[in-house]
Amino acid sequence: MKRNWRRLLSEKIRESLRSVLPISGVVALLSVTIAPLSAGMMMMFVFGALMLILGMGLFTMGVDLSMMPMGEGIGVEISKARRLGPSLALCFLLGALITIAEPDLQLLARQVPSIPNQVLILSVAAGVGLFLAVALVRALFSIPLSRMLLIVYGLTFLLAALAPSDFIPVSFDAGGVTTGPITVPFIMAMGIGMTSLRSDRNSQSDAFGLIALCSAGSVLAVLLLGVFYAPDEATGSVIRILEPVTTKEAALHLLHAIPEYAREVALAIVPIAALFAVFQLLRRRFHRMQVKRIVVGLIYAYLGLVLFLTGVNEGFMSSGYLIGEAIASSENAWLLIPIGMVIGYFIVAAEPAVHVLNRQVEEISSGSITAKEMQIGLSAGVALSVGLAMLRILTGISILWFLIPGYAIALAMTYFVPDMFTGVAFDSGGVASGPMTAAFLSPLAMGACAALGGDMLTDAFGIVAMVAMTPLVTIQLLGLRGHLKRRRALPKSAAAVRSDDCVVYYD
Repeated sequence: MKRNWRRLLSEKIRESLRSVLPISGVVALLSVTIAPLSAGMMMMFVFGALMLILGMGLFTMGVDLSMMPMGEGIGVEISKARRLGPSLALCFLLGALITIAEPDLQLLARQVPSIPNQVLILSVAAGVGLFLAVALVRALFSIPLSRMLLIVYGLTFLLAALAPSDFIPVSFDAGGVTTGPITVPFIMAMGIGMTSLRSDRNSQSDAFGLIALCSAGSVLAVLLLGVFYAPDEATGSVIRILEPVTTKEAALHLLHAIPEYAREVALAIVPIAALFAVFQLLRRRFHRMQVKRIVVGLIYAYLGLVLFLTGVNEGFMSSGYLIGEAIASSENAWLLIPIGMVIGYFIVAAEPAVHVLNRQVEEISSGSITAKEMQIGLSAGVALSVGLAMLRILTGISILWFLIPGYAIALAMTYFVPDMFTGVAFDSGGVASGPMTAAFLSPLAMGACAALGGDMLTDAFGIVAMVAMTPLVTIQLLGLRGHLKRRRALPKSAAAVRSDDCVVYYD
């Protein structure tokens, strides 16, 4: 058993190494060319990258051992319940508790000081909990996802027209950050569990879409805050820039930051562990060995996420800000667009939840959607979104000029793409905009915006929203291409297959 776990951990670390090295190479190249970093800052980035590699390996292994079986088991029991009311209440509670402790949401709340942290966090948690309950209703009654998305996003853009313009980028950013590394594996597994007892032809496609609806719930919650809370002015805070001088100073800073993230991650893991303990006592679903694996998996996930968040938030954040500032301050500020696209293409591979999504999609689709195809589609989408975000910073164009056409195209495509690809695409938008986006791409945009003298809240904020939008189109295009390819491969009439001197006909 221990040997198998060591082999699995080794595989996970090698996988994370392949994911983190490309973006690390891009940053290293920029630091010795057009965006030089101090030696101490570069060493803090290197130490952060090492923590990312180890942390992502531990976390993804922990997810496989704990989050996935827990979420799937709870989803199965919810779908077996005879009364809908308690199941809806449980979904609301699960969604709210997981969201309250999501580290990315805590970071976003600190960057919007015009609304008290707890008001913002509790509002978003309520939105996610409510829409997780809505997702349960959709999964149980097989309501088409495209229909629900059209209603939800119609309401979203209606509220966007009523909310203060300063709140629109923050609202759509909230939709991305709430579906982070803790939320995604658990909710994805719940969706698989909820539909596992169904035998109809839509059961596989209905397993997806929960993350999409939860993301929409958080966007609506922040828009409602903008409409009804109505603070005098929305402001965004500037991140704290650290520039260590020596290697020792860089290493000590990262070590001293670990306890803070250990507390944050504990607050995220403990509610899930407590709910699982109550669930196991009441339902006795898992055997003793399965419970042991889940407990060990939670420990791996905890340690991995502590290392990952410490590395990305402390090792990458300041570097991203300084690189964005340096490029925007140069004579060729337009380079923000191609450089941003390259960074976006590679950075999505370092998102821990992306690996979970890609594997689950490949398994549920029985290989018709491969993990490699998913990764290429996500990378292309994020590259496009970061390029558009940098264009916004350079020109000051309102984010609605991109979001309205983008979502209109994505929603229109849902009527031409197989249902499974619609669910996968709208889930992938929330998954792609995780901690790497919040801790590197957002500071990159803030640094560029500060150098150009733009409005931090309307121009720099919104990059998470852009990252969450474009995969909706690229993944559906991937699905449409595969669908058309399969249709062309089907014979128009009975196919004749010759074997020596005889002909065999197949209808």
